[in-house]
Amino acid sequence: MIDLFDSLKSLLQEETVRIDNLVFRLHSRATVLILSTCAILVTAKQYIGEPISCITDKTIEYRPLSFPKLSTDRDPINAYCWIYSTFTVSRHLTGTPGIGVASPGVGQALDNDEIHHHRYYQWVCFVLALQALMFYTPRALWGVWERGTVKLLSANLGTPFFRDVWSKERKDQLVEYFTTTNLHTHNFYAFRFLTCEILNFCNAIGQIYFLDVFLEGQFSKYGPAVTAFAIETNPFQRIDPMARLFPKVTKCTIHTFGSSGSPQTHDALCILPLNVVNEKIFVFIWFWLVFLAIVSGLAVIYRIIVFSQPWARVYLLRATVQFISRSKAETVVQSFGIGDWFLLHQLSHNLNPIIFWELVNELAMKFSSKYSEEKSRRMDFI
Repeated sequence: MIDLFDSLKSLLQEETVRIDNLVFRLHSRATVLILSTCAILVTAKQYIGEPISCITDKTIEYRPLSFPKLSTDRDPINAYCWIYSTFTVSRHLTGTPGIGVASPGVGQALDNDEIHHHRYYQWVCFVLALQALMFYTPRALWGVWERGTVKLLSANLGTPFFRDVWSKERKDQLVEYFTTTNLHTHNFYAFRFLTCEILNFCNAIGQIYFLDVFLEGQFSKYGPAVTAFAIETNPFQRIDPMARLFPKVTKCTIHTFGSSGSPQTHDALCILPLNVVNEKIFVFIWFWLVFLAIVSGLAVIYRIIVFSQPWARVYLLRATVQFISRSKAETVVQSFGIGDWFLLHQLSHNLNPIIFWELVNELAMKFSSKYSEEKSRRMDFI
């Protein structure tokens, strides 16, 4: 069992270069890890057992070129009910087990009864794996767009022992990169990151609707319904949302034919051990997706404010670089475009704080002297 999770170890390892933020990593690392773990868990038979086990008064055995006969072998029934789905009866969801019903939702079905067919269970592991892939897609897209820019600029500058690599030549190269050769060329870099953050937000919202369709329209209200039922003082008066969506015991109708060719109907009682895990998994996923949608929406609003308001960029720069004056921070922000500032902010997570402090101060001095020269030229021209 432990070997199944070896492929997920890379999601727990710390990245050597940070090119995203905490909210981004909640999507691309934490959520992918959670969904992948759940997908592996629902396929682990040694801990959960067979996904379905059906019993009937007369079990059927099929033989090649022969009519079916009675047998104690349940495999054909299990396979049939797994493929063609099982069902519960809504009228019996509020019944007391052992008194009128065998289990919530399991009882005699009349012609006018509401029947809930459960066809999702064979697709749960595939849906969880697909969700994990969709949550990682924005991060993979950002990795392609980023093209290793931060890694190249911050190479060997994050170590505490930086004096051997932080030479005057290296400092001049970085300063020239930001002030001369690549000034105002990083706007697409910043807006692509914003695009990926918007994709994260849309994906979190879209996953809620996707699971709602997959789980027969019951997922969107699943979390509040489970919470309300858990605090109910008299739970037998209400329908258990877990038993409604993920029943542990269901019914299955099997149609065969007899030796004379006449149709026969067999009623089976099916136990779904997998739903003991599914009901907990999807409760957690509901709350997790709502949490992701909220923090992702706040992250998009935060990014829009930072990109549109210079004062916000000044505040963040001063919060990142200790002991820098407001005038120097304003000089850098006013001189930079949005993309230039964002790339500098990305470097702040990967550079030694002392190196970053020296870099920002050098940039402020460079821009200040540049403005002084331009002002003196204008005065001479006048």
